[in-house]
Amino acid sequence: MLVRCLYASRPAEAMSGPLLDAILDQCRRNNPRQGVTGLLCVADDLFIQVLEGGRDEVCEIFNAIVRDDRHKNVRLLSYEEITERRFGNWTMGHVSISRVNPSLLLKYFKRVELDPFDGPGQATLALLGELVATASIITRGD
Repeated sequence: MLVRCLYASRPAEAMSGPLLDAILDQCRRNNPRQGVTGLLCVADDLFIQVLEGGRDEVCEIFNAIVRDDRHKNVRLLSYEEITERRFGNWTMGHVSISRVNPSLLLKYFKRVELDPFDGPGQATLALLGELVATASIITRGD
């Protein structure tokens, strides 16, 4: 059975290139062998990640993220059983929200800022889907 898990969190310390690189490297190293795909969206003080794969594998990764000292305020935005992956071509893509057109944020949120904690999980998921469709992904991470 396939599931999709969408969560948001805040970095426990100021976001830096090395911190982001370490998180992306860990995802790219561990997720493929577990059959997990997904997308990580990063802003100055925010992580949004969607994970897709087997129920046990996705739950174990999410639980590890909750326990990870690099994250705080981890919030589950959406969890659902799925019949197919939306982010299946990505071992772990990376989107920098600072490079996104502000009107796209306004399409899904009440202000021109990304705040998944104050909106429906489906709006955040729709935004991520549109970022993939408009090629706003910095790297596929393959």
